[in-house]
Amino acid sequence: MFALIIFMEYTKAKPINWFPSYASHHKIPYGTYVLDKEFKSLFKNTEVRKIKQAPFEFLKDTTLTGTYFFVDGALNFGKEEFYKLLKFVERGNEVFISTNAVTIDTLGLDTKQLTTSTFKEYSYYKLLNKYLDTTEIPFDKKTSNSFFYKIDTLKTTALGKLIIKDKDSVKVEEGINFIKYNHGKGVFYLHTFPQVFTNYGMLKDNNHTYVASVLSYINDKNTIFYDTYYKTGKERITSKMYYVLNSDSLRWAYYTALIGVLFFVIFKGKRVQRIIPIIKPLKNQTVAFTKTIANMYYEKSEHKSIAAHKINYFLEYIRTHLHIPTTSINKEFYHFVSSRSGNNIEEVQKLFQKIKAIQKSSSISKEQLIELNTLIEKFKNKQS
Repeated sequence: MFALIIFMEYTKAKPINWFPSYASHHKIPYGTYVLDKEFKSLFKNTEVRKIKQAPFEFLKDTTLTGTYFFVDGALNFGKEEFYKLLKFVERGNEVFISTNAVTIDTLGLDTKQLTTSTFKEYSYYKLLNKYLDTTEIPFDKKTSNSFFYKIDTLKTTALGKLIIKDKDSVKVEEGINFIKYNHGKGVFYLHTFPQVFTNYGMLKDNNHTYVASVLSYINDKNTIFYDTYYKTGKERITSKMYYVLNSDSLRWAYYTALIGVLFFVIFKGKRVQRIIPIIKPLKNQTVAFTKTIANMYYEKSEHKSIAAHKINYFLEYIRTHLHIPTTSINKEFYHFVSSRSGNNIEEVQKLFQKIKAIQKSSSISKEQLIELNTLIEKFKNKQS
């Protein structure tokens, strides 16, 4: 039965992985393995370079010319990094970006989701250039349905649109989803339907003609810099063992060490008496546990929670050391605390006013927490 269960688990069909990877080495539906292989046939006379570093680092060379090509589900350029892209385009180059949503205040562009009140809606995509294939292509998987609702009309040209239809194929809404933006001597091509560049998107029906038409806007006379850095599913070294096992020399050194250890255990273990382990007494971990919990609160910046605990401990201190009940805090209470602690009544009132203010606040700053701690420590020092 055990062998049968293992056999069935091993031979059963694996579920399809719909993770939006966009990585060129992934053959899953939302990888871009097909696009990576077809780039050479789409741009036969063009040099295509894969860029494995961030644009901020790559564009430090200001002599580069060509088209910087980005495809990913989500792209978030830093301010300085996007400034490098702007300068790259200003010199007469191109940047092609296909992602689910684009918000670029510098260019006056913004996107949002195209929504309808239709119960069952279907997405179609179409190019507007009459000299290209303008067939409406459907996409049967969920997409962001993003479109450009804010553009600079003086510098922007609409190249494609998104169309939403109901179950009867009647158009309900539409919006621009592919634009050309002139900047300096160059242009930005911005596209909000990256799923069409995935393996599933390109192999579905005749979607490859749409992809070819979109990519036809790229200048094939210059080098294409194909970005592989900004990918949701890019390869990462997740552990030290991953690095060791992916190097031939380190991998065999590791296997040799394992075999050596195995022989040592087999032959050495027969001749040497097993060592009697030393059983150490259990340590009092109360202080370490308290420090761990305190650090957890501090690292999460839960200043209000820390302050609440300090106030509770301080009130307990007054009840146990000064033998004064804390149920009613008034002038008589201040008098008793002052007389038994060695603090003058003004200092006592100041401390409890601070405590009252913190208890009423929903959150406090780091400085307020430090001030509270200082007042409590000062109070206790005088009392001792």
